[in-house]
Amino acid sequence: MARAILTDIEGTTSGISFVKDVLFPYARRALPGFVRAHGSEPGVRKWLDAVAAENGGVCRDEMVVEVLQGWIDQDRKHTALKALQGMIWAAGYRDADFTAHIYPDAADGLVRWHAAGLPLYVYSSGSVPAQRLFFGHSDAGDLTRLFSGWFDTEVGGKREADSYRRIAEAIELPASEILFLSDVVEELDAAREAGMDTVLVDRREDYPEARTGEATGGHLRVETFDRIDPQA
Repeated sequence: MARAILTDIEGTTSGISFVKDVLFPYARRALPGFVRAHGSEPGVRKWLDAVAAENGGVCRDEMVVEVLQGWIDQDRKHTALKALQGMIWAAGYRDADFTAHIYPDAADGLVRWHAAGLPLYVYSSGSVPAQRLFFGHSDAGDLTRLFSGWFDTEVGGKREADSYRRIAEAIELPASEILFLSDVVEELDAAREAGMDTVLVDRREDYPEARTGEATGGHLRVETFDRIDPQA
């Protein structure tokens, strides 16, 4: 029986296409103007300088922007990029340029589990501020009140077992009492290695060909949240 639930976002609670088709293009378009307007602010400068240092000391912000846009095109999971994207998306959410997609069954499940007293946590490659924005401006409204904590790649890579051990330590529960939900088998493998229970969320909207048999990696497979029983 799970005493807490840890969930991924993209492909799990929400469609993969929203990030790729809405959020990434929005950030790519907005990056040049955002850096011109805010590049001197310490919270922004920190990440721009980190990108520059990683790319041979590139010093012109225009070149840094080009690097960041290239990383967006490559879907690179870089902490600096995620932080800057989160700042840009904040403006988009604030201006109501879009709301974050969430599957109705996922929203219903999160509400149901929270009402049952199960602490809920998020672990995503997107930065914690971006996660809060996502659930704060979802299609189902502000869901941030449902969550007890947030984790991003600053805790470690999502395919590394030690990341899940650190999360269990932060949650202050044995890993065996935490249920991790994701659409990525390799992430579930890492969580299982750390001792967590796991569920593969295999949605037809995101994965037209069902992953069954060996393709599940031995993880319990569901297509919707209403098929998940954390108390089983």
